[in-house]
Amino acid sequence: MKKLIVFITLLISVNSLVSQRYFDERYISSLSFLNPVVINPGATGYDGDHHILLNYRNKWASFPGAPKSILLSYDGPIADRLGFGALLQTDSNGSLETSKFQGSFSYTIDSPVNKIGFGISAEYIQHGLSNDALLSGIPLDTEDQLLFERLAGSNFFDVSFGIHGLYDGKLTYGLMLPSLVSSRIDDSSVTSTDERELGYVFNLGYRFNELDAGLVLEPSLYVKKFMNVPFHADINVLGRFLDDKLRGGVTYTVGADEKLGFLIGVGINTFNFTYAYNASRHDFQTYNNGSHELSVRFDIATNKSTMTDEKVEEMIEGQMMDNK
Repeated sequence: MKKLIVFITLLISVNSLVSQRYFDERYISSLSFLNPVVINPGATGYDGDHHILLNYRNKWASFPGAPKSILLSYDGPIADRLGFGALLQTDSNGSLETSKFQGSFSYTIDSPVNKIGFGISAEYIQHGLSNDALLSGIPLDTEDQLLFERLAGSNFFDVSFGIHGLYDGKLTYGLMLPSLVSSRIDDSSVTSTDERELGYVFNLGYRFNELDAGLVLEPSLYVKKFMNVPFHADINVLGRFLDDKLRGGVTYTVGADEKLGFLIGVGINTFNFTYAYNASRHDFQTYNNGSHELSVRFDIATNKSTMTDEKVEEMIEGQMMDNK
């Protein structure tokens, strides 16, 4: 009877995935203010360097079937002002699984006081059940077409848009609009009559660069609303030390899930490592060990981005000598 109840619950969950589109896979990472490219295509290749990111998160650690997410992404410049990115993400929540592959392009405009990137992404997303659901021990009716549609899950093709910018070297801002175009691409006989909601992620932050002991302080606010996900906002304060060789910060989420967290990280040459921990203020926190997130990023500088002031001056002097 227990297995039957669990199996029916899984089918109902997949039915909600089939009949409605949900976007909670876009806010799984609590480190999006450190790696904005994971949620905003406008940040693709924004700083002119190549980035390889591997991110792992275990939410509600120690609880059976707790959500786990793995993300692998690349982004970097492909031409003057043009950036390209690719992202692969898998997420498991009990027997529910989500897989996403994304490709993104961006165009960056750089002026003396403002640098802004406009990006667009195309995504293939699949929701379904893991193989564990088939091993529940409950006999299946091989003639039940609707049952196997639920087991197969649902596939979507989405197009999203994002803006990512920095004003006067201090004020950061961004806006991401997920799934402005969304189309189901499987052959399910189930149709949806639900009205789609317009989701968004809006962020605003400020960089205090001229502080004592080389400290850079970056408070930021991320406001999020997705279909079937209640409104919530992340309030972050990030500190960078020793030219970003060390970093630490705190984050607090209000709205759908009240939680408090912290992060610590190191940066050595091209290697960056960050660990984050979050604990919810809800009663369910007593049944788990909180959320743990690990992020490893490699930053590969281009010749253009590593050009120093001294090299620029040498090039100008060389050109002047050639003209003479």
